[in-house]
Amino acid sequence: MVTVIIIIAVVFIVLAVLSIDIVPQATTHIIERFGTYKATFDTGFHMKVPFIDKVAKRISLKEKVADFAPQAVITKDNVTMQIDTIVFYQVLDPKLYTYGIERPILAIENLSATTLRNIIGELELDQTLTSRDIINTKMREILDDETDRWGIKVNRVELKNIIPPKEIQMAMEKQMKAEREKREAILIAEGKKEAAIREAEGEKMSAILRAEARKEAAIREAEGQAEAILKINEAKAQGLQMIKDVQADDGLVKIRSLEAMEKIANGQATKIIIPSELQGVAGLATSVKEIIKS
Repeated sequence: MVTVIIIIAVVFIVLAVLSIDIVPQATTHIIERFGTYKATFDTGFHMKVPFIDKVAKRISLKEKVADFAPQAVITKDNVTMQIDTIVFYQVLDPKLYTYGIERPILAIENLSATTLRNIIGELELDQTLTSRDIINTKMREILDDETDRWGIKVNRVELKNIIPPKEIQMAMEKQMKAEREKREAILIAEGKKEAAIREAEGEKMSAILRAEARKEAAIREAEGQAEAILKINEAKAQGLQMIKDVQADDGLVKIRSLEAMEKIANGQATKIIIPSELQGVAGLATSVKEIIKS
């Protein structure tokens, strides 16, 4: 009796364990009952009927990356090149992802290859090499629209490599080398031109500064001469004003005039002509000098 109880307990424990389904984070389980879709278990603790319900598929809801092999494509100007793409996608509907299409990743790869051929076929080589963003956007829009019925969301598409034929690569390298040499020559010419302009501007500024210096010197010299003349005239005016202030008579004025004439002669003149109005004064002055000497 005890053995039967133990067996029943073990069976019960086994059935309880088999009926428990714990779904990890960012994961979902597709449950089938007798081969038919029954439910979708999201993250957490779930119960199912042992031996009747089973986990048909475990699907990760994280964003995934699919790196596809290079595809041969032909441009509008008949240039064959190799392009490989990277697709970033995410499962949004686990049921559609499980039952919508067989081997969904292979389907995305083939769809991206045909889409890429259609887009590149409308572009020339130069446009293909310079229009990566446009190609990426078009491919993402088309793939995202087509994969909706598979429960897949295409978040991003990138062209990983664009490999043109070797002869095209050699021609492109020569063109790039010529462009670099051209830019170098232009930069050298512009540098020389800038140096010549700077040198001419320096000479111009130097000449202007020299002319301004000469002008300033001439102005200062003229101002000095004008100030000297002004000082002399002011001194004469002050002398005349002083004579007027002391109210000198005619005799004193005539004596001062005679002294001025003596200074003019400076003892070197052999003949001095004295105006008539000063002759009397001269005689008077001579008499005074003789009286003083006696």
